[in-house]
Amino acid sequence: MPIIHLTTFIAAPIERVFDLSRSIELHKKSMANHREQAVAGTIMGLINLNETVTWKAKHLMKTRVLQVQITAMERPFSFTDEMKKGDFKKMKHEHHFKAIENGTLMIDIFNYEAPYGGLGRFFSGIYLSGYLEKLLEHRNQVIKEYAESNKWKHLLENKQ
Repeated sequence: MPIIHLTTFIAAPIERVFDLSRSIELHKKSMANHREQAVAGTIMGLINLNETVTWKAKHLMKTRVLQVQITAMERPFSFTDEMKKGDFKKMKHEHHFKAIENGTLMIDIFNYEAPYGGLGRFFSGIYLSGYLEKLLEHRNQVIKEYAESNKWKHLLENKQ
């Protein structure tokens, strides 16, 4: 299975970064170019352990639906979401957070397996992995932008 590993430094407290990473509203903002919407399950607020969210978005010239479930969570250090239904054969996204002296390291480990056997592996190698990495990098930059400014307040105040 291809693995995408990203580390992002964010000059903000670990709890803020952890919660912004679980925010349905912020995820929608980060994927606005793909018209991503939460259409079922937890569709607003902060997603929690064992909850699901179903996303509908336009990716690779097609409207796609992906249902994920939070299968593990240790606040504020990590959570994992895994695909329950969608186009991938398998998908698992681990989110790790490490408090450091001047902020937080946010670490993404994204494992997936494309469908269609050898053809899917070929497509992953030449295009899909790069596409997914850019999506994750963009999402992380939006989290960073909100966490390091006052934008986070309207998303997180009174939402636990």
